[in-house]
Amino acid sequence: MGQLSHIRVLDLSRVLAGPWAGQILADLGADVIKVERPGAGDDTRGWGPPFLRDQSGAETGEAGYFLAVNRGKRSVTVSLDKPEGQAIIRELAARSDIVLENFKAGTLARYRLAYEDLKAVNPKIIYCSVTGFGQSGPRRDQAAYDFMIQAMGGLMSITGERDGKPGGGPQKVGLPIVDLMSGMYAAVSVLAALANREATGQGVYIDVAMLDVMVSTLSNQAMNYLVSGVVPKRTGNAHPNIQPQDVFACSDGAMAVAVGNDSQFRKFCDVLGMPELAADERFAKNASRVRNLATLRPLLDQRLRQKTRNEWVSALDIAGVPAGPINTIPEVFEDPQVKFRGMVSEGPHPLSGTVPRIGSPMRFGDVAAPQTRPPPLLGEHNLEVFREMGFSDEKLASLKSLGAI
Repeated sequence: MGQLSHIRVLDLSRVLAGPWAGQILADLGADVIKVERPGAGDDTRGWGPPFLRDQSGAETGEAGYFLAVNRGKRSVTVSLDKPEGQAIIRELAARSDIVLENFKAGTLARYRLAYEDLKAVNPKIIYCSVTGFGQSGPRRDQAAYDFMIQAMGGLMSITGERDGKPGGGPQKVGLPIVDLMSGMYAAVSVLAALANREATGQGVYIDVAMLDVMVSTLSNQAMNYLVSGVVPKRTGNAHPNIQPQDVFACSDGAMAVAVGNDSQFRKFCDVLGMPELAADERFAKNASRVRNLATLRPLLDQRLRQKTRNEWVSALDIAGVPAGPINTIPEVFEDPQVKFRGMVSEGPHPLSGTVPRIGSPMRFGDVAAPQTRPPPLLGEHNLEVFREMGFSDEKLASLKSLGAI
């Protein structure tokens, strides 16, 4: 059933940030009704290859991108530019607790589907808008994508190898991290609003801006600058404040070492057979290691190249020093811990028979989030949802003929 099995979400969002928020709520058991364009659907349905294959091996047209962010939802098709479609959305809003949308600022107001419009039919509605720049400010009317915000928000200036080194230059993160974090903040915001509504009976409007999220997510790097005035630089894989935290070459590959404190550094040096480094005043304390990294790093590099990755990782694990291999995605899914935690499984799908499912990381006590519906086909739940709303066959036929659904 899930923690939110009593909650209904009207998900008007597309692409990633909004749908990610909706998927989090679906993982928690909410009934998430995803509204899509008739005949076309969410843009990400076509963002492939790869596409899911049916039982004969043929491509289904369901892109992996869409499947990644829409599990657990019911899909209905509604044309927002038709008066009849707008009436359906208002009726769905009257039956819902939360509305998610990520249209450009002001778009839904043109269709009389803005917060004030839906509040009129449901005074307790929690309405969350996710946009690139928010509902105010000089950029409010501009569109945005994750890559653009990673650049504008400073993330790319601190991601990547140093200038002058092979591969040097600004890099984006390998995931659409701003979209994902914006979806996470949206989900947290609506959960806070639900808790507040329990106490006050009041709904609320929530304004989440991707650029705001990116600035907030700069976290320690932003504060490093604000307290020092020193502009953070790209340091490759090396942590700017804690050392040694970096990628190190072994005799047969690379590993990540994440020493987090002075005690772990002493253990690290013991495993390397170099206890004298931990006693050296240049390296004994973290601040000294950061300042003297140019001296420390070559000593570590020379020693770590003398054994295999697995030898070092095993020895460091026994000593309690965080270290691990740099896994490929397939290797991640073969990791015994990932398997034990059930982070990937198979679920039913109407076209392919089964579809891979990434597990939710949320657990309550020792209970994982419940298995949810597979990502829906476009309009898969039209009849189910509209009949729950009391629509007759005649009305459904009329709406279809008008292009409203």
